[in-house]
Amino acid sequence: MARSAESVHAAIKAYDVRGVVGELIDVAFVQDVGGAFARLVREEKAERVVIGHDMRASSPGLARAFAEGVTAQGLDVVFIGLASTDQLYFASGLFDCPGAMFTASHNPAEYNGIKLCRAGAKPVGQETGLKAVAAEVIDGVPVYGGAPGTVHEEDVLEQYAAFVRGLVNLSGRRRLKVAVDAGNGMGGHTVPAVFGPMPVDLEPLYFELDGTFPNHEANPLDPANLVDLQRFVRETKADIGLAFDGDADRCFVVDELGNPVSPSAVTALVASRELAKEPGAAVIYNLITSRSVPELVTELGGRPVRTRVGHSFIKQQMAETGAIFGGEHSAHYYFRDFWGADSGMLAALHVLAALGEQDQPLSVMMAKYQRYAASGEINSTVADATERTAAVVSAFADRATDVDRLDGVTVEMKDAAWFNLRASNTEPLLRLNVEARTAADVDALVTEILGIVRA
Repeated sequence: MARSAESVHAAIKAYDVRGVVGELIDVAFVQDVGGAFARLVREEKAERVVIGHDMRASSPGLARAFAEGVTAQGLDVVFIGLASTDQLYFASGLFDCPGAMFTASHNPAEYNGIKLCRAGAKPVGQETGLKAVAAEVIDGVPVYGGAPGTVHEEDVLEQYAAFVRGLVNLSGRRRLKVAVDAGNGMGGHTVPAVFGPMPVDLEPLYFELDGTFPNHEANPLDPANLVDLQRFVRETKADIGLAFDGDADRCFVVDELGNPVSPSAVTALVASRELAKEPGAAVIYNLITSRSVPELVTELGGRPVRTRVGHSFIKQQMAETGAIFGGEHSAHYYFRDFWGADSGMLAALHVLAALGEQDQPLSVMMAKYQRYAASGEINSTVADATERTAAVVSAFADRATDVDRLDGVTVEMKDAAWFNLRASNTEPLLRLNVEARTAADVDALVTEILGIVRA
């Protein structure tokens, strides 16, 4: 049936489908999206679609509705059931077919959504399929005149676990105690399978799959949601702490002292390990990643490639450059050997392997990768993002050594200091990131910039 353009565009966003269940997202809508997506990939000669879902109460029913939409268009479905997002990407690569993952990642319990990919985990964004899907859902998905497809259930968890372990040399010299906060998300499903045969002592926290997130939001990017893991690491005397988001495609690291490790530092560490396997390879980093990443990549003989913020840009650059690895400030880590897709689990295995190969504690091992102080992302609600950005650029005109507009505006100054201001695509927000040599320098810049932005 035809739907209002307003409601469809509100749910089908730049990179995925997402909204509150019962409002923007319901069974009938999802079935239509499944049908439209099947028509899109059928034109590209796809014969089946793999479907997985997270632990949210609404996910199984929505995933089945999507499958009905797909099979009604004559394509078969491989249904893998409970899965992390990177497990779905693995299945898309394993079966060489398009995929759909039902999850709203770190969003609250009332949300759900769909992350779509083409065969080999290639991303589907607004310009690469979502716009076409939205148009058909608005107009009404045409009925298919041929025979319907079938649904085949397949459990790929152990294959996924063996595959990611096989990409990292885990024969370390010491046994590690690893504290993991799954946040009641899909890490509680994948971590036991991956870590089971490994030489680690697992200390699990919030591994019960519960889409109501009874302990804290499954969003480790918010420091408030790392507090339990930080305390747990100290209590258990763990060598390292790992926190996964709701669909377990992102991983955050806490050292043995309970201090968070910057995702930029993790990016630098993994980049160094991947470059050791393939000297001279390209490494992707987004423009608000620490400058320590391109510095280190260059020092190691690699080729740093800078990109905009967002997984679609990273994945596009991964494909165009043949980069061996890519990292984002938001703890998304992309691997060429994982079909160019992101996997928090793979990043975690690299950190564990590096830690186990030597005798230093994590805090000492990571110190060389954390060369600068950073503010983290600071959001400000503004009426006119363009005008406020221009005011900031004007105020720093006499101190700027370079200004670029690849994504928002990035202003570089002397002595390695820089900041980026980016307007949100969906909210009246300006996002600020600052980096400098010392915390005092960062604090001074943040105070000055926010004084202008929030004036």
